[in-house]
Amino acid sequence: MKLKHLFICIIIVAFFSFMNAPLAQAISAASQPEYQGIDVSNWQGYINYEQVKKSGIEVVYIKASQGTTIKDAYFEINYENAKRNGLKVGFYHYLTAKSVQEAENQARFFASVISGKIPDCKLVLDYETFGNVNATTINQIARAFLETTKRLTNKEVILYSNLYNSRTVFSKQLAQEYQLWLANYTTRASVEKATSNWNSWIGWQYTDRGRINGINGSVDRDIYTKEIFLDNPEKLPSVGNSSGTPSTQTIFYTVKKGDTLSKIAKIYGTTVSELAKINQISNPNLIYPGQKLRIVRNAIVEGDEERACGCIIYTVKSGDTLSKIAQKYVVTVNHIVEINDIKNPNLIFPGQKLRITESRDNTINETVNPNRDQTYIVRKGDTLWAISRKFGVTVNYLASKNNIKNPNLIYIGQIIRI
Repeated sequence: MKLKHLFICIIIVAFFSFMNAPLAQAISAASQPEYQGIDVSNWQGYINYEQVKKSGIEVVYIKASQGTTIKDAYFEINYENAKRNGLKVGFYHYLTAKSVQEAENQARFFASVISGKIPDCKLVLDYETFGNVNATTINQIARAFLETTKRLTNKEVILYSNLYNSRTVFSKQLAQEYQLWLANYTTRASVEKATSNWNSWIGWQYTDRGRINGINGSVDRDIYTKEIFLDNPEKLPSVGNSSGTPSTQTIFYTVKKGDTLSKIAKIYGTTVSELAKINQISNPNLIYPGQKLRIVRNAIVEGDEERACGCIIYTVKSGDTLSKIAQKYVVTVNHIVEINDIKNPNLIFPGQKLRITESRDNTINETVNPNRDQTYIVRKGDTLWAISRKFGVTVNYLASKNNIKNPNLIYIGQIIRI
């Protein structure tokens, strides 16, 4: 009889523990109606926002900053032209912090970059690569950035995350306090069947291959709900930057006698076409001494890769070919050509930025012949995604084969079975 009572007690305790456990839940749009949007950075180059507006786009999120020294090269001009053409504007920061202190410093830098601007939309934390930081620390870092940014700007801040991280990395408590801009490249039906620690999204980035008049190449496409908008779209307060000098982004050049756009473009590592667009020069062969030109320079990043918005921005080096780059990231040349709108695959140049995303090609294998299994030892800077590209398999395959619960968390020296 005692055993029977004990068994019943165990069942009751287990039942209530299950009922009180923080379960992931289905996710859907927070409300109706919905607003068509895009998110942009220096990768898109100069954008004709008049054409963007005519294409039906209502909201544009603009990358403002990254780390503690990188102000996006096109932040100012994107903001000015988007506002001028009546688009609703929001700002995001790409977080690279590995500690709470770094997160607070980056929040201050973000606030300093957007000082004096008038956003229409809530500010956004883009936090998507974690290195070897554990889940507890990841949530502490995210919270530090979100709280510090809100305190400095007096504006609401939300989190950008893919579906996996929204379910397994970012905590239920964080989901209860901050709204979500979801990145998931699938159908609405698939999203609504998926589970997350959030029960709704106020932004959904549904593709990285959107095509919009006024933008060369592909652009991220988004849908937003009314909750994305600020209740008080007022001028942001002035915030000083104590994190160091931002990398030079915009130069105002005074044309001298004998100058040509071609000569100026070569000096500053840009193109005649880009100079003409930015400065609204109808005849590139006609400039005059004393004329003021705005020159936008790309952000200075460490190494040849910049991660943001779910993709890699690769900077072409001397000696590179599309074939060589495609092999490095285990994608096809056609993949790179398509997403970067390259007219001549045999013509790329040092300093050119190429966007590389998760391959949609059938050349990526879900299984590997067990007779050819091999191992890989994780090195500093490795990610499971990069390893999957190297060996031509998927992240899910590697995670399953190696019993990795969190694909964002691998360790230096860890042995990965391929």
